[in-house]
Amino acid sequence: MSENAKIEAKRVFIGAGCNRVVNNVSWGASGLVSFGAQNAVAIFCPKTAQILTTLPGHKASVNCTHWLPSSKFAFKAKNLDRHYLLSGDSDGIIILWELSTLNNNPQWRHVLQLPLSHKKGVTCITAYMVSETDAMFASASSDGVVNVWDVSFPSLSTEECKVLCLESICADSKAIVTLSLAELPQNPGRFALAFGGLDNKIKLYCGERTGKFTSVCELKGHTDWIRSLDFSLLLNSTEESANSIMLVSSSQDKVIRIWKLVLVGDVGSWRREITLASYIEGPVFVSGTFTYQISVESVLIGHEDWVYSVEWQPPVIDSIDGQLINHQPLSILSASMDKTMMIWRPEKKTGVWVNVVCVGELSHCALGFYGGHWSPNGLSILAHGYGGSFHLWRNVSSSKESENWQMQKVPSGHFAAVTDITWARTGEYLLSVSHDQTTRVFSSWKNNEGNEVEDEHWHELARPQVHGHDINCVAMVQGKGNHRFVSGAEEKVVRVFEAPLSFLKTLNHTGTGGEGSFPEDLQGGVQVLGANMSALGLSQKPIYLHSSSEPLERNGGGEGLETFETVPEAAPAELKEPPIEDQLAFHTLWPESHKLYGHGNELFSLCSDHKGNLVASSCKAQSASMAEIWLWEVGTWKAVGRLQSHSLTVTHLEFSYDDTLLLSVSRDRHFSVFSIQRTDNGEVCHKLMAKVEAHKRIIWACSWNPFGHQFATSSRDKTVKIWSIENNTRIKQVLALPQFGSSVTAVAWTGLDRKEKSGCVAVGMESGLIELWNIKIRETEEGTTATADLALRLEPFMCHVSAVNRLAWRPIEKYESNQSLLRLTSCGDDNCVRVFDFKF
Repeated sequence: MSENAKIEAKRVFIGAGCNRVVNNVSWGASGLVSFGAQNAVAIFCPKTAQILTTLPGHKASVNCTHWLPSSKFAFKAKNLDRHYLLSGDSDGIIILWELSTLNNNPQWRHVLQLPLSHKKGVTCITAYMVSETDAMFASASSDGVVNVWDVSFPSLSTEECKVLCLESICADSKAIVTLSLAELPQNPGRFALAFGGLDNKIKLYCGERTGKFTSVCELKGHTDWIRSLDFSLLLNSTEESANSIMLVSSSQDKVIRIWKLVLVGDVGSWRREITLASYIEGPVFVSGTFTYQISVESVLIGHEDWVYSVEWQPPVIDSIDGQLINHQPLSILSASMDKTMMIWRPEKKTGVWVNVVCVGELSHCALGFYGGHWSPNGLSILAHGYGGSFHLWRNVSSSKESENWQMQKVPSGHFAAVTDITWARTGEYLLSVSHDQTTRVFSSWKNNEGNEVEDEHWHELARPQVHGHDINCVAMVQGKGNHRFVSGAEEKVVRVFEAPLSFLKTLNHTGTGGEGSFPEDLQGGVQVLGANMSALGLSQKPIYLHSSSEPLERNGGGEGLETFETVPEAAPAELKEPPIEDQLAFHTLWPESHKLYGHGNELFSLCSDHKGNLVASSCKAQSASMAEIWLWEVGTWKAVGRLQSHSLTVTHLEFSYDDTLLLSVSRDRHFSVFSIQRTDNGEVCHKLMAKVEAHKRIIWACSWNPFGHQFATSSRDKTVKIWSIENNTRIKQVLALPQFGSSVTAVAWTGLDRKEKSGCVAVGMESGLIELWNIKIRETEEGTTATADLALRLEPFMCHVSAVNRLAWRPIEKYESNQSLLRLTSCGDDNCVRVFDFKF
């Protein structure tokens, strides 16, 4: 390939879980959903269940996102070319983003950071669209300060957004956790702002478009902290409803209250009589020339745990007397920690508010939902939960009279740092591990319509390990036979897992089962159907094929399993479509076949050789004895070697492609190369060939050249060095890449052309950025030399927003010909798993 050939990069997949905080998710009038994934703002499309992009810019965890306009104001946002998004983080910074959808080509841009940041973390953002180009919004923080802003959007693409802080209200000494803004009835330009926090009172402020918000009253009734508030919109055509708006509130007291704010008259003409009835009717306040009264309309009791969110259904278009009118439905969505979402509406005859729909289940999953949201058309509802997961239901009923809410596919991923990632033997799926204590399998699932690359949508396929400790490392066992992997967590044991029959059968439906997949005729030897979780979440016990036919009869959804005291009985099944969260959490586990004891500290790194004979492991270490690398024989799972060389934690291990050498890099700034041989009677012999102090700081990663005995090392000293083993004895440095912008935390080498001895090295940094470098190796009698040139620097919108923890090229069966399409996966501290395609 030519020196400066253009490499095309394509984003194939992003897997990420949602930050586990309230107010984190927002469904926009654009039809897209935003959420925080660690320090990134992630955007997903509910139609395809794919995460489209992540927005880099925050330096701290993203607490809340809010679309302008949100689904509530979708009726004001027909045919908009540009949508805006606000995101707030735990450092108090709020950023405004712009999504331009001109010519069906979505482009994101960082517009501005709000000039006045909160001193503590931002807890929530609410907005009111005054018109298509003007909005007011309020932001609250955990120190009790509420800022009110005015924003005007440009009508021309050459102009910029104007943001003005109207007022800063010191509302409380404690955190404010929920806000809602509304225009007062018959009083254009005057707004009500309700907020609640860590006491049982709802505070109401009134002000004008220019600011000047003053406290007018407090609403008492709840008996615990206020969790969510939402005003209805003033759209209804009847005279009574034109003079009133509703406020719905929810609390940790498990109760939802609906308040009615009514215009009772002019300031001069209306007088209040002091009677018992007036006390029941509720407080009165004045704004401008009008007097308003607030009374309790209804109290809704039905949830069995804290109610984290309540939201009015967005306006719908109704035909009244032949005219199309936007109309505010009397319909409220609530989401609770009891793992249910409910829709409440008043009965037609009596007007009594009742729960008409309940989705989710009072569940064995200890904790439930942090928030619930309507789609702009009111036909879908989305919850986000304690496990960083999304749950989406759509009303698929064709008649207006009945409702039929069915679960839909959603994106999923880890909700904590992803520490390691590996490909299956022939690259048909990915396996990732995380500090969220899970191991997850991601794979593309071909649509039935066609097998074109365009149809490739990735989903989480299984959750083989759900553990009680943070997981640090994983390795696929190579070679023939069933799919197996080893994983190491914050414990001293290496655990071995083997694919159950339910997974092997599911893999046949993904359309990705390559030739190296476990063939169907051999699957008959697999007697294990799935696995059950143990009560402590540490060991996973096999469910045998012929032990009981009862779980087989059940659907993968597992009806009738709900008991509160015990972990549910798993019902593993062959999946014909991507699984939903409840199936993933309980029914896709792999049985644990062995535990490998030997290390004295928590596991840190694992690798398997390419023939599938050996696994090497290392643990956290402060001394030479703890820093031993253990070799385990696959099959017998006996320890067959303890390799001593390093004095501190070995951070990464890798076997050379011919399996004769093992490379290790360590915190002690050295790398070691061991020769691994087998004697005639099958015993493993190992010898330290070389130990070199290679970098000035900790070495994070290493990777072998597929075409020879050269390798790359990367370090906190911001460098990547290329080394060569000369005559199987001496090691020399042949190249150092130019210094990078931050610590280099991951490196991966793949081959491009065996004749040319050319390859590509992917470099991942602590800043989250990824670069590709072309490397050419030349071997002469004088020795080995290497040249390198920068092939591609991925743009920040495609990269991670925090440290890259591991990079891995998809395995290539035969390296002979010139590789034109290569696939790379990466994982990082931003909770994301990413897959890229590169066209050379």
